[in-house]
Amino acid sequence: MRGVIRATPTWRLAAARAGFLLVPALGLTAATAVAAPTGEHIDLYQDGVAVTTAPDGGTALLRLAPGAGATYLDGSRVLDPAALDRAALAEGVDPADGEADRLAQVAGEPIAAAGLLDPDRAHDAAAASRAWLASGVVPGADGPFAALGEAALLDLRALTLDDGAALAAPSPRWRYVWPRDASFTAAAFARTGHVADARDVLGFLARVQEDDGSFHARYLPDGSGVPDDRGLQSDGVGWVLWAADVVLEETPAADRREVAAELRPLVDAATDHALSLVDGEDPLPPASSDYWEVEPTSLTLGTAGPLLAGLEAAADVYAVAGEPDRATEATLAAARLRMAVERSFGSQGFPRHVTGGARDASTAFVLPPFQPEPLAGADAAWRESVTEMLRPAGGLAPGAGWRDDGISWTPQTTLYALAAASSSDPDDRADAREWLRWVDDHRTASGAIPEKVLADGSPAAVAPLSWSSALVVLALVELDGADAPGGDPVTAG
Repeated sequence: MRGVIRATPTWRLAAARAGFLLVPALGLTAATAVAAPTGEHIDLYQDGVAVTTAPDGGTALLRLAPGAGATYLDGSRVLDPAALDRAALAEGVDPADGEADRLAQVAGEPIAAAGLLDPDRAHDAAAASRAWLASGVVPGADGPFAALGEAALLDLRALTLDDGAALAAPSPRWRYVWPRDASFTAAAFARTGHVADARDVLGFLARVQEDDGSFHARYLPDGSGVPDDRGLQSDGVGWVLWAADVVLEETPAADRREVAAELRPLVDAATDHALSLVDGEDPLPPASSDYWEVEPTSLTLGTAGPLLAGLEAAADVYAVAGEPDRATEATLAAARLRMAVERSFGSQGFPRHVTGGARDASTAFVLPPFQPEPLAGADAAWRESVTEMLRPAGGLAPGAGWRDDGISWTPQTTLYALAAASSSDPDDRADAREWLRWVDDHRTASGAIPEKVLADGSPAAVAPLSWSSALVVLALVELDGADAPGGDPVTAG
């Protein structure tokens, strides 16, 4: 297992000082980061997910026990009845999801184990899955990441419930809808030609959106409220607006005005809230918790970056909707915030906190595809941050200031893959492929992307994680677009 990125002299020096052994990769201008397998241990909570048709005709979502190594029917997350262990299913499917070593049901009307052994039901469900794939595009289908792209897309579909609730992961403490993760799921669906699914995800977010346009950290999948007191997170507003813009971009031109009208309540409320956060003399927004999920000590780039992306996106949405005054309002607010972020964060090398200090993965939030152009100095800060966050197995930590536990996080690693894939620099795109190769090498036995990878290369925590899966899909779409004639994005629209 390896983590390979382009080996510039600066990268080699910094990695050597960090205690990594650099081994040139044969035939590549790259280096492999190798380190002793030391660090904290976290269990793998499940091996992946499966789906089947529930008695009511809807979808039932299942969680696979760790190490299960599922065999799926082609083009689906449907378990192959011929490969199932009948003895293991004798006790049935755990309806309460309380057994770590047993197949458990996560969502949908309760099913009987015998239904999983029905070949006709399984093959019908798999055929429907293949038809769904064929209605769009499978990212990376013509290259070395065909299996990775299909698996990530199928896992996103499995984790998205019939009401549009996009679950973060199948484990109990992750079985909620984070606006951040759901926005990336919507964008991934849209970029692969599944605009209707993307609209369903945004529709769920519109139903749970607060009256003032804000969003809590996460929501119950039935849309009835929040599961805890984590409170509001401002980055969710930005991500939802960014996703709405992506969905409109991928909507066929003839339908774009209609979809824009459908999204208007969500977009109007989110834009109003975003504008309220940046309307002071100093346009920087108040501090808020972000993807670190910790109480903020000061404003972070993880909040400011997504809000800037959201305002830029809102301007695009209003332009499509034929609302030039609203588009101008969002454009001006974005310009003020952009200058403030460049002044306050950029002057310090884009640290996590506006007060200074170490960088984190949010340096990617001030680059394409989230911003029309990189903020001044952001490219250099992003590249420099790689060695600051690199972990023994070859992936990245959430930030340079994260605890020294030796654990790589796939959301941040795949985020950097997307930023690299979105670059016009061929060397960056080569790095994106190596980040994706690293993710591909560290999937579970069932092919799911785990949230974490231990220092010894073992997958850990939840699997699949929707944010990581969506980022893989989006990165592959960008690479497909760069490889297409004329460099046009590859979509099914």
